[in-house]
Amino acid sequence: RRRSVALPVSRSPAMPRYGSIFNRLTGSSREIHAGCYAALVESTAAPLVVARFNPLIRPYLVLTVGLVIAVTCIGIPLALIWFCGVGQWWANHYFQKLECHLSAKNLRYRKGILVQVEKTIPLENIQDVTFIEGPILRHFQLSTLKFETAGHSAGQANDMHLTGIIDAHEFRDRILAARDALKEAQMRRSEQPQVQQPGSDPNEHSERQLTSLQGIERRLDEVIELLRRHAR
Repeated sequence: RRRSVALPVSRSPAMPRYGSIFNRLTGSSREIHAGCYAALVESTAAPLVVARFNPLIRPYLVLTVGLVIAVTCIGIPLALIWFCGVGQWWANHYFQKLECHLSAKNLRYRKGILVQVEKTIPLENIQDVTFIEGPILRHFQLSTLKFETAGHSAGQANDMHLTGIIDAHEFRDRILAARDALKEAQMRRSEQPQVQQPGSDPNEHSERQLTSLQGIERRLDEVIELLRRHAR
């Protein structure tokens, strides 16, 4: 008959020390990862504003595109086909593809049917946003926002138009406010390394970091030695 023998658990006096060292190391690692995660969330979290478009942009597009087709030499037959149903089909699909998102760092828009255009504009490149409202636009209760953007090279500038955004004035103010907030945050980050606290010394900070690294190295050596003893 086999007898089950309970092996005695060795309680070495070095084990509590090993456990305390391991807890310190893992605790420091958890604090570092928590700090990195908090910084990452703080840097990536940004409010998002989704622009809404007025459905009246569909008859406006049908009318304006049809008039442009009609003024051409062979445009009258094409204009009849356009107004008989092709224009409504095109305007409905164009309206469904319209998108415009404002985040804390950029403005992204998408439009088009056969050829879709999707573009992301950094807010710091937006120089001005102009509100345009003509007679035809007022008839359809629409307005156009014109974005004047500057490129990376000197003298390079582009213009972008978005028509049919609901509450265009409010959306324009949000864009300008987000741009100003981003520029202010960038200025603060650029000025932060230049500000030194009184009594702070870069050499002293480097020495503290070196001392901390040496302490971690000694603790790792102790852990390795304890593991070797325990394995014996």
